[in-house]
Amino acid sequence: MTATPPQDKGRDPSARVYAPDFLTELFRNPLDPGYADAAARRATVSPSRLRRVLGRPVSVVVLLVIGFLFAVAYRETMAEEPGRAKARAGLIAEIKQREAETDRLTARADQLREEVGRQRDAALSGSQASRLRNLEAGTGLGRVRGDGVVVRLADAPRDQDAVTGADAGPSRVLYSDLQKVANALWAAGAEAVAVNGQRLTATSTIRSAGEAILVDYRPVTSPYEVTAIGPGSMRDRFDDSRAADLMRDVARTTGLSFGVKEEDGLTLPAAPQPRLRYAEPSVSPSPSGSGVAGSTSPGPSGSGSSPSPSGGGR
Repeated sequence: MTATPPQDKGRDPSARVYAPDFLTELFRNPLDPGYADAAARRATVSPSRLRRVLGRPVSVVVLLVIGFLFAVAYRETMAEEPGRAKARAGLIAEIKQREAETDRLTARADQLREEVGRQRDAALSGSQASRLRNLEAGTGLGRVRGDGVVVRLADAPRDQDAVTGADAGPSRVLYSDLQKVANALWAAGAEAVAVNGQRLTATSTIRSAGEAILVDYRPVTSPYEVTAIGPGSMRDRFDDSRAADLMRDVARTTGLSFGVKEEDGLTLPAAPQPRLRYAEPSVSPSPSGSGVAGSTSPGPSGSGSSPSPSGGGR
């Protein structure tokens, strides 16, 4: 057994001094000792008269230079503001002009389509024309009218829960919400579906581009109305769907607007004519039997020189 040194007898163990390590000393005294020494010298030694005389004017000059630089920067910013505002206004005007032109061309295309339909019906027999119109209505290429359901979705006014005030998730309608609602309406027996007047077909897409939602590459904005024509049981079958339950739960937690109502005499416009892609046989077939040249659409294996015009269907 080791004997206790005489000098340690009767000493308080808490008063024992340990050799400080580097990290402990760093956190206990973060200030370099040189700064403390310089501050102590300034407190004991008065500054020279020259420093006192020149210190204040130099400070004033520095402040004036800084203020001048701020003034020049502010003036340059304000001078460029009219140019930016003018450029922004020009872009907005151009967007509105292009939108108006697109609407005008769309209306003209609808008129021409109706004229082509009348000429076609006049050339065909009654039964053939009726069968063709039924096929167009089923594929979305013909205007339809009937009773159905309107599902309305709108963004919430803010991103907070109305009850607790806490963040409750995205309060904006997502493109996936419109996808779920449209698919649930198809599953409920809908014969024709449109989103904000954009008719859906077998190749239609609902996707997002930044904060915008595109239906067949055309933007739609809140409030969103998904209109469907179908049998009388469609409303009940949609209300019992998983998509409707999910949207009701989202509406309760985020304040997003979701409503379903039946409506008579709905009219859904025809979808734009699809851009057909086809293959042509090669003029001189190769011996290997590939025999297809000029193909512009993917084959059964998914290969091709260009993507599908719809960007993929659901």
